[in-house]
Amino acid sequence: MAEPLHALTALGHAAPKSLAIGPVAISERFDVALASLAIRNGRDGDVAAAAGKAGLPLPDPARFQAGTPFSAFWVAPGMWFVEAAFETHEDIEAALKPIFAGAASITEQTDAWVRFDLGAPDLQPLFERLSNVDFARSPDGFATRTVIEHIGCYLIRHGKGAVTLYGPRSSAASLLHALEVTARSLL
Repeated sequence: MAEPLHALTALGHAAPKSLAIGPVAISERFDVALASLAIRNGRDGDVAAAAGKAGLPLPDPARFQAGTPFSAFWVAPGMWFVEAAFETHEDIEAALKPIFAGAASITEQTDAWVRFDLGAPDLQPLFERLSNVDFARSPDGFATRTVIEHIGCYLIRHGKGAVTLYGPRSSAASLLHALEVTARSLL
């Protein structure tokens, strides 16, 4: 009998990788489902009403908003990435499609991205070396697309010492390397 298949993290391991470099903690997250949601032409009102009814936040530009069971961050006009717990929303696309009944295009994104959560007392010194984001002036809940070591990423600033980064799954090891090298340069 064939061996059963087992899911691997973006870094190719059975369990997510976590490391601490001085005060900086870097954790690969494997427990979050992700989908893109894009409003179809002329359906803005329908999407807003459906999202409100479902309790799904649709934050303003450059913003992240947490919710239960869905959180979201803005990525482009009329488009968001929606997060949910993987345990309860493994097929997040199937969970979202009935909510919007054709008013929005929903695309599964979970396996296209790697997610790293970073924590430290203050992440400004790290991110002023890694990206062009004005981390010190960015408010909590700020979300933007940026480039880290030539890798297009989404950065969500939860607070002075808490950041979520989404990068392409195919660049997971390179992104982690950039985070590690930069964190070590601060020691």
